[in-house]
Amino acid sequence: MPDSLRRVVITGLGLLTPLGSDREAIWAALLAGKSGIRRVTQFEPNGLPCQIAGEIPDYQPEDHFPAKEARRLSRASQVAMVAARKAMTDSGLPVPLARPERVGVYFGTAIGGIERADEGIQVLRTQGYARVSPFLVPSALPNMPAFHVTQEFGALGPNSTITTACATGTQTVGEAAFAIRAGRADVILAGGTEALIRDFTLGGFAAMRALPTSYNDSPERASRPFDLRREGFVFSEGAACLVMEELEHARSRRAHIYAEVVGYAASSDGFHMAAPDPTATGAIRTMQWALEDAAILPRDVDYINAHGTSTPANDAMETLAIKRLFGEHAYTIPISSTKSMIGHPMGAAGAIEAAVCALTLDRGQIHPTVNYDYPDPECDLDYVPNQARTATVRVTLSNSFGLGGQNACLVLRRWEG
Repeated sequence: MPDSLRRVVITGLGLLTPLGSDREAIWAALLAGKSGIRRVTQFEPNGLPCQIAGEIPDYQPEDHFPAKEARRLSRASQVAMVAARKAMTDSGLPVPLARPERVGVYFGTAIGGIERADEGIQVLRTQGYARVSPFLVPSALPNMPAFHVTQEFGALGPNSTITTACATGTQTVGEAAFAIRAGRADVILAGGTEALIRDFTLGGFAAMRALPTSYNDSPERASRPFDLRREGFVFSEGAACLVMEELEHARSRRAHIYAEVVGYAASSDGFHMAAPDPTATGAIRTMQWALEDAAILPRDVDYINAHGTSTPANDAMETLAIKRLFGEHAYTIPISSTKSMIGHPMGAAGAIEAAVCALTLDRGQIHPTVNYDYPDPECDLDYVPNQARTATVRVTLSNSFGLGGQNACLVLRRWEG
């Protein structure tokens, strides 16, 4: 058990999402219930049953990197670096770092930069070995986003890449908190990244029957967590970086504290490669462990940021888990799904949602679950339908339940100084 006397706070946020790349604009869009889902532009999706996705609308590599460097970086590494730059600027930490060996990087991705591998394979097979880039393999590795963030800031402390599908971003934040509590670092840049809107990803998920197919002409309506007419998740891209600090380290430099990370847990369903356990046992266990780690009772949770993917099986399972763990209190807790507006950016999702929880605590506002138009009898909790809400929020819980039965949960508390 990490040393509970070393407390962990969030002092910097950097976000790139289908709602944009500016934190305040993203927050305003979330509160307004705007959707970032559009028809795919990064390739021509004709012929695919699902032709929509959540693309970062204002990201161009040339705005952030020299052309030669951009060609050597996967898109996942690029957006991870930009999110980290934004978070570091927001945190006010000086660069160069005063004690680089006490600063770590925990970054994750579900799929990573395999578009670079795909491009290299096509070159090899059509133009021959002599035309293959020496950066083909390195740029595709899942640990490259973490490496590039480390290199960018000269962070020489603990470095870790977590790849646990949809639970990735939540686990990077949680494991980073454990590392700081254990005294391995004073600061960790933690986050997740995903940027792989390609024909083979949409085609593969469509073959799994995981994507919506009835909303190609109304993409903003496609992601509808907990709604009776939900068909599947909307694949998207994005990145988030959270600057996490040991409390006294943050206080010593008078940093703005968004929230405190007080609880974390992860577990496995051991049930199915893709389907959630319908009994919700793993989800319940993970939430319970996270609350125990935080020394917080279920009745003290004021808001839940749901995994809320918009798939029929996941939303029903998550609702069941919340009802079984929280009992009657489940019906009084505001619950919302960020994915209703940004889709599902896989490895980045949990980190983005952790940032959303931090902003919720910092500002006392809860964003809605949009497209909740047709109540599902199986999903009968308070999902903050379609309209934002002002509320006193002291404790938030954030869920991530991923492919392969990966479960992760974070508990954040409002910082009251």
